[in-house]
Amino acid sequence: EPVVSLAEVLAENEELEKEARAVLGGSDHERCSYSQGAVKRQALYACSTCTPPGEEPAGICLACSYECHGTHRLFELYTKRNFRCDCGNSKFKNLQCKLLPEKGKVNSGNKYNDNFYGLYCTCKRPYPDPEDEIPDEMIQCIVCEDWFHGRHLGAVPPESGDFHEMVCQACMKHCHFLWAYAAQLAGNENQVPALTKVNSLEDEGIPLKVEESEEQKKEIKESGVDHQEIKEEKQIEQFNEPSTSSGAACPEVVAKSEVPACKLKELQSKPFVKKDTATFWPSNWRSKLCTCEDCLKMYSELEVQFLTDECDTVLAYENKGTSDQETERRDPLMDTLNSMDRVQQVELICEYNDLKTELTDYLRRFADEGTVVKREDIQHFFEEFQSRKRRRTNRMQYYCS
Repeated sequence: EPVVSLAEVLAENEELEKEARAVLGGSDHERCSYSQGAVKRQALYACSTCTPPGEEPAGICLACSYECHGTHRLFELYTKRNFRCDCGNSKFKNLQCKLLPEKGKVNSGNKYNDNFYGLYCTCKRPYPDPEDEIPDEMIQCIVCEDWFHGRHLGAVPPESGDFHEMVCQACMKHCHFLWAYAAQLAGNENQVPALTKVNSLEDEGIPLKVEESEEQKKEIKESGVDHQEIKEEKQIEQFNEPSTSSGAACPEVVAKSEVPACKLKELQSKPFVKKDTATFWPSNWRSKLCTCEDCLKMYSELEVQFLTDECDTVLAYENKGTSDQETERRDPLMDTLNSMDRVQQVELICEYNDLKTELTDYLRRFADEGTVVKREDIQHFFEEFQSRKRRRTNRMQYYCS
C-alpha cells in the first residue's frame, strides 16, 4: 500500500479547509445574517424538512443551518446574491428561528428557483443524480445562478476550462445585448464568422440562426462592411486590452462620462451572430461592458445591474472568504508539532501512522460489506486502539528495563 506522510496529510487537509473557506466566503457560523439585510453574496441552504416540494421555497443562512436545522435534510445552494435569511418567517409553519426570532413575515426582495427544492439545470434533476450515469460537471450561470450540466448548455464548454463565468441559454435571451459583446469577449465558439448577416438595432431582440450563404456574402459586401476594417481592428484592440481590475480589491462602478460614444452601439453596428446557446466569458469581461447612461438604464430595467460589479463574481467572493479567515486561522496540529523536540515529533508521527493504518483497515470491512458505520462502531474502535496501544507501551517498558 502507498505510504502517506504526515506532511502530505496536513497538505491535503489544508486544501480541503481552503475550499471550505472559499465556499463559505467568510459567512458567520454563529450569528444569523438576517440583521444585515439582503447580503450581497453569502452561503445559503434550503431545508427540505421544513419547506418540502409543494411548500413555498425558502433559504437559510449558515448559522441557522447549524443552530435551527442541524438534524434536518438540507440542500446546499452554494452562494446566492442579494438574499436575506428566511429562517423562522411565515414560510416555516412549525419552526421559530433560535438566533433571531423576531423577523418579518417575508423577504420580498429574495429570488427563488428550483434549486431550493434540490433540482437543477433544464432537466430539473437532483445533484448528485443517482439515475444519471453520464459523468458531467455542473456549471453555474452568473445571471440566474442556476446550475447546469455541461451537456445541457447548447454549446460545449471549453475543454481547458479556461473561462471565468458562464451565461446560460435563457439568460442570453433575456440579456440579448450580450451577443454584441460575445464576438470580442466570449469563447472561440462565440466568435463571429468572417462573413455573417449584420444584425440591426431593430432585430437586436430577436434570436436568429445565421448560416453563411452567397446571398449573405453579397449583402455584407453591399453594406460596406469591408470598408470598416481599420475601425473594427481599433475596436477589437480596445476590448482586448488588459483589465485594470485586481482580485484583491473591487473597483467602484461609476458612469464613464468622459467616453463620448456608447460601446454597445458601436458593437451593434458591426456584424455579430446570435445563437441558442450558453456563452463562456474570460475573467475581465465585466470591466469591458459599457457604463454610459443609456446602458446603465438598460441594466436596471433588465435587473442585471450586478454585471458591471466585479465584486459580484463568485471568484471575488471566494477570495474574500479565503483572505478574511487566513489571518485568523491557526493550525493546532502544526502549532503542537512546532513546540516539540525531534524525538517527540517522531513519536507523534508514528502514532498517527498507526492510527491511520488501523482505522483504514477497520473501515474497509464496512465498505466491503456495504454496512453503515455507527457511532458505537467508532467508539469500539478507539477503545480497542487504546487497549492495543497500552499493550505496546507496556512491552516497550519491559524491554527497556
